[in-house]
Formats: sequence, structure tokens, C-alpha cells
Amino acid sequence: MEIAYRSLQLNDREEFWNMMNQLDYETKFMMYEPGERRKDLSRIEKLIQDSVEGTDFLLAAQADGQIVGYISAQRGRLKRVCHSAYVVTGIREGYRGLGIGTRFFRELDLWAEKNNIRRLELTVLCSNQTAKHLYEKQGFYVEGRKQDSMYIDGKWQDEYYMAKIMGKKEQSKA
Repeated sequence: MEIAYRSLQLNDREEFWNMMNQLDYETKFMMYEPGERRKDLSRIEKLIQDSVEGTDFLLAAQADGQIVGYISAQRGRLKRVCHSAYVVTGIREGYRGLGIGTRFFRELDLWAEKNNIRRLELTVLCSNQTAKHLYEKQGFYVEGRKQDSMYIDGKWQDEYYMAKIMGKKEQSKA
């Protein structure tokens, strides 16, 4: 299977929303419950536009003629935090384990270096060991734990706060 990586354009907004909505039905590791995501294309347009302008990062993976995954990083807007970016990524169920996540983070690192981003950060459900392992492989480390962060299927779930300091050889452990 051939996987292409590309930046999204405004005319991709509908397909991108459809892919994110599908993720909501395929995984319990994303923020939205199935059917909860509102079809707010203006929000997606802003996400795409900010990446086109270079303020933020957004990259999609495409296979079988459709978008199958994405990674985004939204930079801090205020002067004191503009060196940091919050990362979100999602890959459709049938396309996991194919190296898409690794490629996403390699491209993210290039963008971060080019844009003077010192700190990348994200959260991940503690139960999502596959994602946590991917993030650690990419140089992220656990900074802390958010207790009872989400309520999924009648159970409280904790999240890890994870970060990566760009250019740092040895990461501290929490």
C-alpha cells in the first residue's frame, strides 16, 4: 500500500472533517465520543489556513484515495509561549502500524526546528500504551499525570502529560 504525505488545503476541509469524524467511531483514545463532533468547517478552515501560512503545522497521510491520518501542532500565540506547540495526531484503524506515526513525528521535528519551536507537548490516555511508546520513541517523556481526566465507558481515565524539548540530548524522567 502506498502512503502519500501532504499538507492540506482549504478544499480538503470536508474530507478532513469526515476522517476525524470516522476516527471518533474507531477509537476511544480521541477526545470526541461518536456523534459528538459538530460539523464546524470554519474551525477546520482556520486550522488549515494557519498551517498554510506557517504559523502551525498540519500534515495528512493519504492512502487508497482518502485521508487516513493527520498530525497537527498548534503554536502558542502569546510571546511567552510562542516557542511551544501542542500536538494532536490520529490515524485510522486500518492504517496503524504502517510507520505513519513515525513519519508524522519526523516531519513535525523538521517543522519545529525550522520554526524555532523549543517545546512540543501532548497528552495521551495512560491506557494507550501503543501511542505512549511511539511518543517515547520520538523523544517525548512523561512530565506528569492528569488524574480522572476523561470519563470513557463508565470509567475514569488518567492521561499523561508528555513533552519533548527540541535539541536536548537527554530528556529528564518524571
